[in-house]
Amino acid sequence: MRKILEELGSRDTIAIGGHVRPDGDCVGSCMGMYLYLKKALPDAQIDVYLEKPADIFDCIHGIEDVRTDCSKDCVYDVFIVLDTSKERLGDAEKYFRTAKKTINVDHHISNASGCGDVNYCKPDASSASELVYELLEEKYMDAEIAKALYLGIVHDTGVFQYSNTTPNTLRIAAKLLAYGFDFSKLIDETFFEKTYVQNQVLGRALLESVRFMDGRCIFSSIDLKTMEFYKVVPKDLDGIVSQLRITKGVECAIFLYQTKTLEYKVSLRSNGKVDVAAIASYFGGGGHVRAAGCTMQGTVHDCVNNLSEQIEKQLKDKDTEEDGCITES
Repeated sequence: MRKILEELGSRDTIAIGGHVRPDGDCVGSCMGMYLYLKKALPDAQIDVYLEKPADIFDCIHGIEDVRTDCSKDCVYDVFIVLDTSKERLGDAEKYFRTAKKTINVDHHISNASGCGDVNYCKPDASSASELVYELLEEKYMDAEIAKALYLGIVHDTGVFQYSNTTPNTLRIAAKLLAYGFDFSKLIDETFFEKTYVQNQVLGRALLESVRFMDGRCIFSSIDLKTMEFYKVVPKDLDGIVSQLRITKGVECAIFLYQTKTLEYKVSLRSNGKVDVAAIASYFGGGGHVRAAGCTMQGTVHDCVNNLSEQIEKQLKDKDTEEDGCITES
């Protein structure tokens, strides 16, 4: 794909959108692109559509410009989809459908082919923010744009701990840091810092977690009654599955929270032996090899049983492969 300004040409109205329940990479990539286009194309109308971002992202310049209301009917010259396919745009999907041209930038393996007229989709990239940076010209970059993109990369790499962190990721992060913003404060306040209630819910999820498959898998869940008791919303549950994943001896972690009667949002994390993207895809979701999610129907017991069947198959296959390698050597 050409640089974004070349791809846009002389378009007058441009919309940007990301997935429902926007995470750090979604917010960072969308806001980085928004700030860049506002600067590079001062005469164009640039709009960014997202569900209300979490308060922790208030540190991003221009976040107050995010449009959450999609009731107005309008046709954009270009709609840019970041960090997702069109199916997860939420209410903003209607602008994608009517746009004269669509561009998709994504790093999810479940959207490897892209959904736009023009696509820049690389499943081996750490984040959509990394890919957005590659589409920008240095002459329009500044500290606020760099900060937004750096935030996105940090969140999707777990502060450069996850396996999706590559030498290219670190090179780009270094270039972004050179613009001069307080990266340490940004990481603390948007990634590590939790409210007292968030810590309480995390503690409860850990206390009620269950290991199975000889300790190779672990799961925990939060129901609507518990969420109401602590007065928390789904955004407050971020990080629980990652904490479960780092339990010693665990290969795969599962966290579920209830969305309505007999329906759960499932987050999956792997330490390498389990391809959770394949499992999530099997149940209608998607994501990455080591981090994925889906929505499932039934009780917690039903969901975990169905997931564990797929996890067990993969672990048995992996164990067989490793045994074969040992025998051959």
